[in-house]
Amino acid sequence: MFIFLSKFLPLLVYPLGLACLLLFLSLLVSYKRKTSNILIAIALIVLWLSSTTGFSNLLARSLELKYLPPTEIPTGEVLVVLGGGTEPASPPRTTVEINGAGDRVLYAAELYKEGKAPFILLSGGDIEWLSSGSTTPAEDMAALLMQMGVPESALWLETESKNTYENALYAREFLDEQDINQILLVTSAMHMPRAVALFEKQGFEVTPLPVDFSVTDSISASSGEGNFISKLIDIMPSASNLALTTNAMKEYLGYFMYKLQGWL
Repeated sequence: MFIFLSKFLPLLVYPLGLACLLLFLSLLVSYKRKTSNILIAIALIVLWLSSTTGFSNLLARSLELKYLPPTEIPTGEVLVVLGGGTEPASPPRTTVEINGAGDRVLYAAELYKEGKAPFILLSGGDIEWLSSGSTTPAEDMAALLMQMGVPESALWLETESKNTYENALYAREFLDEQDINQILLVTSAMHMPRAVALFEKQGFEVTPLPVDFSVTDSISASSGEGNFISKLIDIMPSASNLALTTNAMKEYLGYFMYKLQGWL
């Protein structure tokens, strides 16, 4: 039940869901014109603000700047790669594909080939009612890594976890059997603050290796420069900015909920 609520309820808090909820409420109280107009105005402000470049970049960078890539990557006992960067081989796809967070898998292969760790723990199971394939994210990542030349003998699969808390929990159980406590953690930069907190809570010594940065220094600098046209475009609503805001809110809300559960 917790998994279902944790996936469903936030949809009513994220900008698009919240705006739709406000508009629905405005219809219910349409006989009170002033109240209805206020709800409509709030819905439009929420959608507009969440869809602007400045707001979405600010929210994303507040998470992504917490852990930057180290200037020198240390060696470790194991690379831990969190699922979320792949799409299963579900028709019409003929093979496993990477999505916007696929840098996790690509970077893991690079680090392994550089000798940064002898093993890679791939963490990610399926939520049955959300799954679109017959394989788990961990298995999908393994398939891609083997295509990139990583031997199967170097891959450890954890296929039961359904969220980041379980990623850390089951990794603890798995790596205890290997007597491993020091890990190199690979996940998206925006997701890294929550992931590090959860893995450290499980007693791991964590070296964060973030990838998949949404906002780079050049993007941030360019948003403060330019002519009138570029400034105007920055304040116009954009679906990509709305998605970025939603992803950042997902991390903040997830951190808050995990804190309430005592997992952090």
